[in-house]
Amino acid sequence: MAGSSTKRVQKYRERMKAAGLKRVTIWVPDVNAPGYEQLAREIEIINADADSQCVMEEMLALGDFRDWK
Repeated sequence: MAGSSTKRVQKYRERMKAAGLKRVTIWVPDVNAPGYEQLAREIEIINADADSQCVMEEMLALGDFRDWK
């Protein structure tokens, strides 16, 4: 049984690669991990800071997003 699922996944990955896509792994914070509450508080502080908002707006203004889809 495991063989059929392995083949199915392999075929899926081959189709995605043929379509010009690349498989990537993205690591994100674990909201259930100890200490996440502190990270969440720090993010809230940064998001509420007017200077941080100005920096983000300036960065976005400088970005070239014309080719993004």
